[in-house]
Amino acid sequence: MSILVRIIVRFLFIFAPFITVIMASIQRHICKQCGYEAEVYSGYGFFKQRISQVVCGECRTIQNLTVGGIIAEVAPSFGSEYGRLCPKCMSDDIKVWDGKTCPKCQGEMQPVGEPEFWC
Repeated sequence: MSILVRIIVRFLFIFAPFITVIMASIQRHICKQCGYEAEVYSGYGFFKQRISQVVCGECRTIQNLTVGGIIAEVAPSFGSEYGRLCPKCMSDDIKVWDGKTCPKCQGEMQPVGEPEFWC
């Protein structure tokens, strides 16, 4: 195990009782017109990262990108959606999802069911 990993593990072990876990939720969204489905994340994870939804113009899907948090301190390219690639098809034709438009048919996406928690 590397020294950095040991330091992080030791830090978390010692300070875990004092760390506030930041919860986030995941909720399924479905298009009312064509039935396309996507999982949409909101909030922040344990290491202060958030999941941002982007629409890919190439494969016409909603994809989740990890943004910010500790990973962005090590890899600055993870600090925003700018310059990132679609995880499904590796296209650079992505933009932040508006939270309502279906990438397949341009219909309206609606949340379905109850949100579930993740961290």
